[in-house]
Amino acid sequence: MTRSIFIALILLLSAPIHAEYTTRVIADDLAFPWSMAFIDDDTIIVATRSGTLERISLSSSERKTLLGTPETYVESQGGYFDLVLDPDFSSNQLVYLALADGPAEANATAIYQAVLGTDGLTALTKIFRVSPSKDTPAHYGGKLAFLADGTLLLTTGDGFEYREAAQDPFSQMGKVLRLKTDGSAPANNPFADGQNGDPYVYSYGHRSPQGLAVSTTGQIWLHEHGPQGGDELNLIRPGNNYGWPATSFGINYSGARITPLTSAEGITPPVTYWTPSIAPSHLLIYQGALFQDWQGSFLVSTLVDQDVKRLTLDDTSLSGSESLFGELGARIRGVHEGPDGVIYLLTDSDPGSVIEVRPKMAGSATES
Repeated sequence: MTRSIFIALILLLSAPIHAEYTTRVIADDLAFPWSMAFIDDDTIIVATRSGTLERISLSSSERKTLLGTPETYVESQGGYFDLVLDPDFSSNQLVYLALADGPAEANATAIYQAVLGTDGLTALTKIFRVSPSKDTPAHYGGKLAFLADGTLLLTTGDGFEYREAAQDPFSQMGKVLRLKTDGSAPANNPFADGQNGDPYVYSYGHRSPQGLAVSTTGQIWLHEHGPQGGDELNLIRPGNNYGWPATSFGINYSGARITPLTSAEGITPPVTYWTPSIAPSHLLIYQGALFQDWQGSFLVSTLVDQDVKRLTLDDTSLSGSESLFGELGARIRGVHEGPDGVIYLLTDSDPGSVIEVRPKMAGSATES
């Protein structure tokens, strides 16, 4: 028995029965699956941090490693980050992949655009690369999301060793950036004229933003890792400063203070924060009908707490929170909603898994 099959059996047999849902392993033996996209009702593409794209059938678990994928700098937190489909994917077959672009001494987050075919990618084009480059393999950000107007958002981290760049509006590090799919900056970005900041910058003062979602009403939500404590959930507004490292609810890993301030004039406070850290890794605003009680909830996957936080909000204020999927005992890197409202989890490990979550039917037994 291989190690990956053994781990899958452990997931299937050891977890207690949950009253609300059943789980099923769709695929395992993936090297740190970090993001996924739904090509059709039965097919997903999974991007692994190790630098592969895997095409997987949800019904049969048949899997194919795609060809023509871009090279990436795989070190520490570097590799493939996020994968999204073009809003007109059904007609143009375009996909966008955020990744760590090398070399080691001058690496940065980049976005590639490509046409997705049955066997792999064609017409591969690097449409954007964050400036300046850095020499650290950490705090990339790398989350992507489309807005209703067809522009693309990209989160970027502070590079760990370059925290002051997050407060510099002329640097693209520690930011939410907004761009067109040809890689150019929109004319209505907050600093479009370049006089008071970089034309791509949409918001700034971010540390390590790894969750990004756009609501049905167009609100932009982001969560980010604090240092030791102080993970944040933020409502993003154009041109706003979210504080890092001038304000923070966390401290340095050494125990030293980063800043004495948790708030300051001109800085937008988080909607909520977590101390101690939960290490939030992905954000989904659930809209499906399968889990009716969860509609409109924010699902935040976590690495440290090894669960998914289901948050309920009253307008822009947190009104409730519960922990889900902790019985899996796994670092959860991603939480995604399928076309039919089924939830899929990605476990942050090598081997890692894609796990399907469905409502438990009355009288049925769980599969995990």
